[in-house]
Amino acid sequence: MNAIVTRRVDEDAAARLAAAGLSPFMARIYAARGIGDPAQLETGLSRLIPPERLLHAGTMAALLAEAIAARRRLLIIADYDADGATACAVGLRALRQFGAEVDYLVPNRFEYGYGLTPEIVQLAASQKKPDVLITVDNGIASIDGVAEANRLGMKVLVTDHHLPGDALPDAWCIVNPNQPGCDFPSKSLAGVGVMFYLMLALRAELRRRGAFSARPEPNLAALLDLVALGTVADVVKLDDNNRLLVQQGLQRMRAGRAQPGIAALFSAAGRDIRRAGAYDLGFVAGPRLNAAGRLTDMSLGIECLTTDDTIRAADIARQLDQLNRQRRDIEAGMQESALATLDEVEPGYSLSLFDPQWHQGVIGILASRLRERFHRPTFAFAAAGNGELKGSGRSIPALHLRDALDLVSKRHPRLILRFGGHAAAAGLSLPEHAFGDFRQAFEAVTRELLTPADLEREWISDGKLPAEDLNLENAAALGDAVWGQGFPEPRFHDRFEVAAQRVVGERHLKLRLRRGAQAFDAMLFGHADPLPGTVIATYRLAANHYNGSTTLQLILEHWQAG
Repeated sequence: MNAIVTRRVDEDAAARLAAAGLSPFMARIYAARGIGDPAQLETGLSRLIPPERLLHAGTMAALLAEAIAARRRLLIIADYDADGATACAVGLRALRQFGAEVDYLVPNRFEYGYGLTPEIVQLAASQKKPDVLITVDNGIASIDGVAEANRLGMKVLVTDHHLPGDALPDAWCIVNPNQPGCDFPSKSLAGVGVMFYLMLALRAELRRRGAFSARPEPNLAALLDLVALGTVADVVKLDDNNRLLVQQGLQRMRAGRAQPGIAALFSAAGRDIRRAGAYDLGFVAGPRLNAAGRLTDMSLGIECLTTDDTIRAADIARQLDQLNRQRRDIEAGMQESALATLDEVEPGYSLSLFDPQWHQGVIGILASRLRERFHRPTFAFAAAGNGELKGSGRSIPALHLRDALDLVSKRHPRLILRFGGHAAAAGLSLPEHAFGDFRQAFEAVTRELLTPADLEREWISDGKLPAEDLNLENAAALGDAVWGQGFPEPRFHDRFEVAAQRVVGERHLKLRLRRGAQAFDAMLFGHADPLPGTVIATYRLAANHYNGSTTLQLILEHWQAG
């Protein structure tokens, strides 16, 4: 039996929120997530942490303003995930409105790997001939790449949000909330958030220089849908500042003011952007955008986000939707082979798996799925084709994955070629022959850092809902709010009688559940086997829009026989 743990509610905070006008239901939900001041829920842009707090943002803005005035050629070096693509799009759109001569280059993960490598610098120099390189969502670890750019006479501006290593690159300027000496209160800005803040600082600098006396001042709030998408898709912590950015972006989408590419991604997925929520960004638009970087080239995704041609945007979004379908098929095959391997192996404190047939672009998703299933820190590896293995990892809350890799690297100095990441996700490269050694070394580190209790899965719940709270109004209120990493969408739990069930779409269960005198429609996605007559389930409240009507629906997340 998996344990269900109910979140503790700060009753004093809930009372303050209710007194400020929130419903008692939402007041308790927010109080359980650390919200104690109603001001934390205000969504006006005036509440954003000012750009001046971000170390070197003003300095970099001045350098960019001078580069624009001198007509220097700027080149954005993007990353191949949704955060990197949206950050690139924010930079391209804003800089062009500021009058800059700017282009972009995004590494193909299969040829060049991640970040500003010397090879990417050489490619940029030969193809684009830039004067200034601007990294987005990468660069803080690119010591060799920056050195190569300096050798070739190019200036490098690093914008990143990843944790730095022991040394920083010798860049022209670095903006990163996690670099030493930066006291920016939100350390969880995504790469796109960092780029948006830099553009705010640049606009202020250009305003001081009188640049908008002859041209309109750009409305950077128009880019907040891009910021929202990249922030949610990158699974960074949704602190107060990030939630505000996401809420503002969602408001633009719901009001019909989204970028053509984002509107097209929703349309290709059959979703109504007027009802856009954080779930749509993380599980609908984000995966379709990421599919380009996983299977082909993220240039396709960046073009989708930067075109103003609605017909072109729709065509690219259809291509991205098809790529995402291919990605799902590849992922399903990889999961099947991984589970077959694990049938013969007892999981330890960690999982490290490699199959020469696995697709390098999908190993991160595979690691995430296996982590969810086995509740272990998990790495999945694929052959990189150059004598190396590429690994992607996902962790559980009790283990900081990048710190664990750092410990492995220090104990085995020649084992890991490169690594980087966050607490919850990380990537690395190994020599082809070193997989077995890594698996043993990583298992040894996790056994030191984790306890058996850390490996016990717990379902976190906001409790059992009384009959009067199980309603469409509360489902709508939850749907309008911003949830995500570090600010989880509410889940509830209870015991239900399974009154009816049938398979829909070949792999999902449509259910009719009873709780006493109440009956509810429910869905269990990704599960087609019949449920027992009684279950204990965790679920979320949702509004089901179908055939012009809206009804309450429970979305089951986990269940066990009850």
